[in-house]
Amino acid sequence: MKEKKKFIQELKNSEKLEDIFVVVSSQKSQAQNGPFWNLTLQDKTGQISARIWSPLSQNYSQIKNGDFVFVKGQVQSFKQQLQINIEYLEILPQTEINLADFLPTSKVPPEKLLAELKDILFKELKYPLWKKLAKAIFSDPEIQNLLLTASGGKKIHHAYIGGLLEHTLSVCKICLKLCEIYSFVDKEIVLLGAALHDLGKAYEISQSIERNYTDEGQLLGHIFLGLEKLQPFFAPFETSEYDLILHLKHLILSHHGELEFGSPKRPKTIEALLLHFADNIDSKVNIMQSLSKEDTDESFWSEYNRSLGRAIYFPKKTPSNNEEYSTNNPTKRVNQCLLPLKE
Repeated sequence: MKEKKKFIQELKNSEKLEDIFVVVSSQKSQAQNGPFWNLTLQDKTGQISARIWSPLSQNYSQIKNGDFVFVKGQVQSFKQQLQINIEYLEILPQTEINLADFLPTSKVPPEKLLAELKDILFKELKYPLWKKLAKAIFSDPEIQNLLLTASGGKKIHHAYIGGLLEHTLSVCKICLKLCEIYSFVDKEIVLLGAALHDLGKAYEISQSIERNYTDEGQLLGHIFLGLEKLQPFFAPFETSEYDLILHLKHLILSHHGELEFGSPKRPKTIEALLLHFADNIDSKVNIMQSLSKEDTDESFWSEYNRSLGRAIYFPKKTPSNNEEYSTNNPTKRVNQCLLPLKE
C-alpha cells in the first residue's frame, strides 16, 4: 500500500512534491500553446487546483473523477491561491490506497455528534408534538444513515463527512444561547427548526468522494428537498396542529435569509430570523476557521477566499487567563506561587 507523505493543508508556495491525491474534478481545456488538464485534487484536509500543461497533457487521454493519482510537481501561487503544476502523473489502483487519507471527516466522530444532537432535542423539547416529531425523524433508519456520512456542503463550509451533523449541532447550540437572551421567543420551535433546517443536504449531495450533487439536488435544491422528505412526518399533525407545523415549515424555507441567497422566503417571524443568523454565523465561522493555521500564535493574513470575497486576518490572541504577567512588563511572564489563598 502506498503511503501519503504530506497533506494539502501543509503545502507551501514554491515547494516540490511527490505525493498521492484523489481527483474530484477533471477537465481538458485549450490554451494558446495547446491543450491542458485542469484538475481539482483532494485529500482528507482539503482540495487544491492542479494543471498539466502541454505537451505533457497530451500523454493523458483520460483522467476521471475518482481516480487516485501519484503526482510529481511544484506548488505555486496563482491569484493568491495555491495550485500544483504537474510534471508527472500516474493513475493508481484503489487497492493500493488508504481511503482514510482522502475523505475529509469531522474531528468529532459523526456517531457522537448525532448522539449529542438527540440528547439536546430530547432534553429541551417538552411539547408533545415537537417531541414526537424529533423522535420519529431522528430515529428513522434512512435519515440516521445519511446523516452519519453527509457533508454540510460540496466545497464552501463543513464540506466533510460528519460536516452536516457538526453544523446542525452548532446551529442548535447557537439558537439555544440566543433564546436565553431573547426569552420571549418560542425556543422549542427555533431548536427543532435548527435541527431540521439543512436535512435536505443529506439528499442534495452524494456520498461519493467527489461529493457531486444528486439529480434531485440539482433540480430541487436542499431547502425544498428537506421539506419534501419531512412532509410524511408532518402530515399526521397538519390538521390538529396546523399553525405550528406551518411556522416550522417557514423556518426551514427561510433560513437562507434573502431571496438572492436562494431562500424561497425571507424570515417573517422572530424565530425564523434567529435561525437564519445562527445558520449564517456558523457557516461563516467554519469557512474562516478552515483558513487558520493551528501551529502558530502569530498574526497573519490568509489567502484570498472566493466564497467570502476577501482575505481574512488572524490577529495575535490575548494571552490566556492562566498565564501570569508582571504588572510593570505585561509581556514578561513571572513565576508566582499558584497555591490558593485562604479566605
